[in-house]
Amino acid sequence: MFGELVRTHRRRLGMTQEDLAEHAGVSVRSVGKWESGRIAAPRLFTVRLLADTFGLQGEERDRFCRSATDEQPETDIAPAQLPPDPAGFTGRDAEMDRLTRLLSADQPLGVLISAVSGTAGIGKTALAVHWAHRVRDRFPDGQLYVNLRGFDPAGTPVPPGEALRGLLDGLGVPPLRVPEPLATRAALYRSVLAGRRMLILLDNAADAEQVRPLLPGVPGCLVVVTSRDRLTGLTISDGAQPVLLDVLSPADARGLLARRIGTARVQAEPGATDQIVDACARLPLALAVIAARAAANPHFPLSAIAGELRAGDSRLDVLAGPDPVTDVRAVFSWSYRRLSPGAARLFRLLGLHPSPNIGTAAAASLAGLPPAEVRPLLAELCAASLLTEPQPGRFESHDLLRDYARDLSDVDDEALLRIVDHYLHSALRADKLLKFDRVRIGAEPPEPAAGVTPAVVTDNVAAMAWFTTERATARSTLEAAVAAGLDLRVWWLAWGMNSYYNRLWDKHDWLDCQRASLAAARRAGQPALLANSEYTLGYASHELGDVVSSRRHLTAALALYEQLGDLSGRAMVHLNLGIVARKEGDYAEALAQGAKAGELYRAAGSRVGEARSLNNIGWCYLTMGEYEKALDHCQRAAEIHESGGSLLGAAHTWDSVGKAHYHLGDIDQALECYQRSLDIFVSQCDRQYIAIILDHIGDAHQAAGNHKAAREAFVESLAILTDLEHPDAESVRAKLSVREFRARPIPGTRKAVVPQAADS
Repeated sequence: MFGELVRTHRRRLGMTQEDLAEHAGVSVRSVGKWESGRIAAPRLFTVRLLADTFGLQGEERDRFCRSATDEQPETDIAPAQLPPDPAGFTGRDAEMDRLTRLLSADQPLGVLISAVSGTAGIGKTALAVHWAHRVRDRFPDGQLYVNLRGFDPAGTPVPPGEALRGLLDGLGVPPLRVPEPLATRAALYRSVLAGRRMLILLDNAADAEQVRPLLPGVPGCLVVVTSRDRLTGLTISDGAQPVLLDVLSPADARGLLARRIGTARVQAEPGATDQIVDACARLPLALAVIAARAAANPHFPLSAIAGELRAGDSRLDVLAGPDPVTDVRAVFSWSYRRLSPGAARLFRLLGLHPSPNIGTAAAASLAGLPPAEVRPLLAELCAASLLTEPQPGRFESHDLLRDYARDLSDVDDEALLRIVDHYLHSALRADKLLKFDRVRIGAEPPEPAAGVTPAVVTDNVAAMAWFTTERATARSTLEAAVAAGLDLRVWWLAWGMNSYYNRLWDKHDWLDCQRASLAAARRAGQPALLANSEYTLGYASHELGDVVSSRRHLTAALALYEQLGDLSGRAMVHLNLGIVARKEGDYAEALAQGAKAGELYRAAGSRVGEARSLNNIGWCYLTMGEYEKALDHCQRAAEIHESGGSLLGAAHTWDSVGKAHYHLGDIDQALECYQRSLDIFVSQCDRQYIAIILDHIGDAHQAAGNHKAAREAFVESLAILTDLEHPDAESVRAKLSVREFRARPIPGTRKAVVPQAADS
């Protein structure tokens, strides 16, 4: 009967046997055997292909399928539907172990569900299939597999009812026994699974709603679901164990290439291999595409392929191909086109952000939206695995996704302005908390663009945390502002970062930022800004040990401040010229410059400035060995700073007073002064001076014979100075090598409290 129906429908459509074979994807020989009765019926999957080709619906379709199943003997074969174990699979040990722990002997086997999620091309299916092959022997009743096509070139996910039909087919249920209503069909599926131990792999799911009808109802089965969606609903309501995939580790990425193109080839060009790994963002799909190109062209050096990835406008062009499934840009697009309009816009804008890492407030500024409106959009991007949230309120994506976002974006000067203003005004807020008494420069920063939400920082600890979190991004933003010609914003962003770089003692970024500031001030034609940039570069240079550059910049600053009639500016320069002279050993010049600074500060009415000059003169006397004069000057400076509420000024001067007492032999008084200084620097998170004061405390304890306390102070000081790459580290290290310490074990240093990052 089946063969007769095939012939009848073929002729109804005017098809030859060859036409039917071509449209249904079967062989002409099979069509001939069916129609002649030499084969009673094909497999059920093929029957449905024929029914689709004939356009059969409803009762007519059921009759056609029934004619095939009625003539087939029932079988009792355990399904083994897993796709082939992927060749060249490598890495993912932690994720494999996590899946295996679901089957641990001390855990009763119930309805176990694991949701493997991650961005496009991350290797979800490869992981799930490879692991399923490793554990399939634990499921004697077989394995079921269905591709739910949740993210697919066709863009049409498989309806749950259709997926259930395929699963029931794999379980041996005849088509005529499969009911039409979804709920009834799902109930039959659960009934058939009852009492069986099966592994069910639901691949490429669109969302939790597509998956939920396909879950067993009684213990005994393990369901592994893969999806670009986080499937949070399954985790919350169905107890699914989430396994979130990230890009491969560098070692695993190199291992993937080695498995695909040969270890010898990878080892022959380690530098080019690392460049390929970085350019592919360690994304398995991208690495597989490049490996296929390298394997197809064994005479190509890997350096040439790495060069292709560096050249051109987008790496995604090199990772393109005729097959949508292996075209990285196309694969990304299947996730992007499912986004809401607001999330899609935010995704495009994120491609313009200067760094791959962004906070909620920065994302709000980028989009020009209130934070309350941007949070759901960020959550949607995370759910679609187009973003990850490695820390609460911090979001990031890998470089290829950023390339794709940039490809979708148009030039948006307003968005760039908003993001520059976000970091500029956030930095200014944080800087004010670090140095509330910072000298005013007689100019105001540009108003933030509409829609900008600066970071919320409430104290100096939060300010340092914000700078630490955003350090790399602020630097990238400065470079983007330079490229866009936003000179005033370049200057103010560099100004806002200055106190942080000073405390961090960051030689590279500090000088680079101030050089960018100087160039921006010159282009903007702003003498007051230019004078400040020259001064700051002069100050930073002598702090970092370059007194020649320091004198050059300070001299230029002095000339500008004189033209501007700025007494405080001139005083600052003379103060620092005195420091330069002292470092050069010219004490007469140092004292003269300090006195000139004090005179100008008094003329400007700055008591705090006058205290600074007193402290600098006092420190010069310390260097000269005139400790009584040093104590007199520094004590007067400390009194003025404290009465004026200048915390950092007081901290520096109490250190000076302590140093004078130390040299005069009053160790207890020295330690008391050092402790007052240390307490302030700790409260202000100033690591450089925390280390310097600890060194001084160590000297005092050592002089008093308190070797254990001295060692503890030196060890902690050295740890900080070494981390800062500070030149004073060598002198502290030398102190720890003296005989009194050699026989004593080094105690552990006190753990520093790392402040939590502020929302950016």
